[in-house]
Amino acid sequence: MVTPKTGNNPSPHISVLYQEVLEALQIKAGGLYADLTLGAGGHAKGILDANSPDGKLIGLDVDPQALAIARKVLNNFGERANIIQASYLTLEDQLKYLSWKKLDGITLDLGASSMQFDTAKRGFSFSHDGPLDMRFDPRNDLTAEMIVNNWGKQQIADILFQYGEERRSRKIADEIIANRPITSTKQLAELIKSVIGDQKSKIHPATRSFQALRIAVNDELESVKQILHTSIKCLAPGGRLAVISFHSLEDRIVKNIFRDASKPVRDSADPMNRIIREPIVKLITKKPIVPTEKNIKENPRARSAKLRVVEKCAD
Repeated sequence: MVTPKTGNNPSPHISVLYQEVLEALQIKAGGLYADLTLGAGGHAKGILDANSPDGKLIGLDVDPQALAIARKVLNNFGERANIIQASYLTLEDQLKYLSWKKLDGITLDLGASSMQFDTAKRGFSFSHDGPLDMRFDPRNDLTAEMIVNNWGKQQIADILFQYGEERRSRKIADEIIANRPITSTKQLAELIKSVIGDQKSKIHPATRSFQALRIAVNDELESVKQILHTSIKCLAPGGRLAVISFHSLEDRIVKNIFRDASKPVRDSADPMNRIIREPIVKLITKKPIVPTEKNIKENPRARSAKLRVVEKCAD
């Protein structure tokens, strides 16, 4: 194993739990790794520094804005860095194309990035007025504006309740229908605030609803379930999967899938209750790794991050 280099994160956008991810992966020289949410390339650069001199990495992201930055950050690594604009759901196809059989480590940083939140035209944040877009991949057809202005009241209420855990979902849906068309983030945020009112909480009244719309636009939760199973499948024995989540719905999915994969499966129809499948992974983090005060100071977005790690068992 190569110890990751310490010091300041080299990415222009500070990666959440940067050092913790690199340590959790137990990066080895010459290993093959994947950053499935490449972003600006912070974690990827750390991995490529640590698996030198001939280790390789595949970095996937659907966001062209992030990829443009990542290519500059990782330019010096040459052919060791394989940067591709593609969904992480294409992982198996990408490995086949590269003729890579199994990976020694995979990292996933779920949800929207700080860069996406800070770019008004992407429509992820109510802190900046912009169009109601919220797409990770600009090539996709569905936007938040289409949901807000075209979907039925019950569909909108269900999204806000299920994905945002918003208790006032029905009332917000009523107001959305009554005030169509809604075309900007500020317009929607103010409408939601008028329903919920000012709160003592530090969280803006529109936070849960914006989260819900983003998840719906990008079909995030189903995609997370799929890529977790695929990632475990693509790991070599001893390889590690490190996943960062930012809200309870994501973390619950990660926790449950990791827990289930770490237990043997028994034949319920067998009187002896014999094992028919041994554990696929070993839990490295019984409880999630959470940010330190230093992490949060460097990147306020890190405050809700949770890192969970598993290691692939022998075949």
